[in-house]
Amino acid sequence: MAKWLDNAVFYQIYPQSFCDSDGDGIGDILGIISKLDYIKDIGCNAIWLNPCFVSPFCDAGYDVEDYYTVAPRYGTNQDIKRLFNEVHKKKMHILLDLVPGHTSVEHKWFKESMKPEKNQFSDRYVWTDSVWEQPDGMNCIRGISQRDGCCAVNFFSTQPALNYGYYKPSKPWQMSVDDEAPKATLEAMKDVMRFWLKMGCDGFRVDMAASLVKNDVDGKGNIGLWKNVRAFLDKEFPNAVLVSEWGEPDKSLEAGFHMDFLLHFGSSRYNDLFRCEEPFFSKRGKGNAAEFVKKYSENYSKSGKKGLICIPSGNHDMDRLARKFDTDELKICFAFLLTMPGAPFIYYGDEIGMKYVEGLTSVEGGYGRTGSRSPMQWDNSANAGFSSASPEKLYIPLDPDENRPTAEENIKNDDSLLNEIRNLIKVRQSCKPLQNNGKIEFVYAKENCCPLAYIRSCENEKILVVINPSDKECSFPFKMWIGEMIYRIGEEITAKNGIITAAPQSAEIVKVL
Repeated sequence: MAKWLDNAVFYQIYPQSFCDSDGDGIGDILGIISKLDYIKDIGCNAIWLNPCFVSPFCDAGYDVEDYYTVAPRYGTNQDIKRLFNEVHKKKMHILLDLVPGHTSVEHKWFKESMKPEKNQFSDRYVWTDSVWEQPDGMNCIRGISQRDGCCAVNFFSTQPALNYGYYKPSKPWQMSVDDEAPKATLEAMKDVMRFWLKMGCDGFRVDMAASLVKNDVDGKGNIGLWKNVRAFLDKEFPNAVLVSEWGEPDKSLEAGFHMDFLLHFGSSRYNDLFRCEEPFFSKRGKGNAAEFVKKYSENYSKSGKKGLICIPSGNHDMDRLARKFDTDELKICFAFLLTMPGAPFIYYGDEIGMKYVEGLTSVEGGYGRTGSRSPMQWDNSANAGFSSASPEKLYIPLDPDENRPTAEENIKNDDSLLNEIRNLIKVRQSCKPLQNNGKIEFVYAKENCCPLAYIRSCENEKILVVINPSDKECSFPFKMWIGEMIYRIGEEITAKNGIITAAPQSAEIVKVL
């Protein structure tokens, strides 16, 4: 594994909305380069860049038309090569977003596959034999060409599913993972990875990583596929990093990924903390972290030392944290996010408390997600410093609130969310137990009550983290001796007669003797 992952803290950039350097209303690569010092100053030393390839942008770039070319609205291949170089000069790293499960209907592979005459791309996608037969359990597109058959789609109808085979074929048109066409698809995707790794990127965040092999209930087919990819990378690019959008770390880490995201859907219970009706981190104190801890602990024990489980502050598919929480609550959220194992991921703007913008018309397939993708708020100048374009030309409208938070104001205010996050990252990087590979043991996580407490450890050093998001003090039994306080938000904890009491809306990091 690349050693830089041991203390990596990621910043996710949605390129459309981060910084516009040429005044066309859309963020771009040169804009990103201009803000690298800002990202590094937060304490982030790694970047995840959302898709930036040629696309018709029916799904914000997750519908790729050309895997080998940067979309002109973002710049050129030379621009992104310069971005890689500038990132590395600052001793940072960068992952591109790889979308291996589907392409755009505009991709040349798909246009060739639609032809009725057999060619090398006929089986590059998942096609049935008859236009009247829809793939089981999947949506499809049909009647769009003279080829007989339906083509499966992974998400939107503009995103035909690439063919990596079926783990258990049951129909004549379903190919095995060992058939030539699925193997050719995988080799084509390896070529894409080769191209960008040679260009200078440090690896990939992989979209929908568990979806490639179909009819794969237990994940064995997809695990095998990604083991194949890992072997290729280990041979040709041994330092290349893979992060999966999978949500089942026991499977993804076995498959060869270095890290797996906990997702806001599925069984990770991540929503219990941040995005349910009564999230645990609300000051109301009605939330429940116990089920999350139970599921996390199961995943943690299964994954062992194979890799990292990552908990993001959010991403382009989630509601922003600030839709549920005020600034004080957000500070407690980040005290948790930045003291857990695995590499933390901060979604652009979450560090300054950017809000979900309500009531926006969908932009590029965003629909309900559009409100989490509004332009970064840099300062109080025109368009919040995002772009010199006229407001109507902005990719997505800005948060109209005249009191919207900005990076500039956060930087100046010592008590801001941004500065709290900076401090927490400094503490994380100064304490080995708090870094990505430090072990975790939950010592208090009871049903429907606070606080949440856990010990992070490395070698002979142990650190206790106590998180109380509620507006009431709370206590828990703790028989070990505590020592020096390392960092805290709110009032200091008290320890007496084997009982630790946490003040309302507090978080404390303290040494264990």
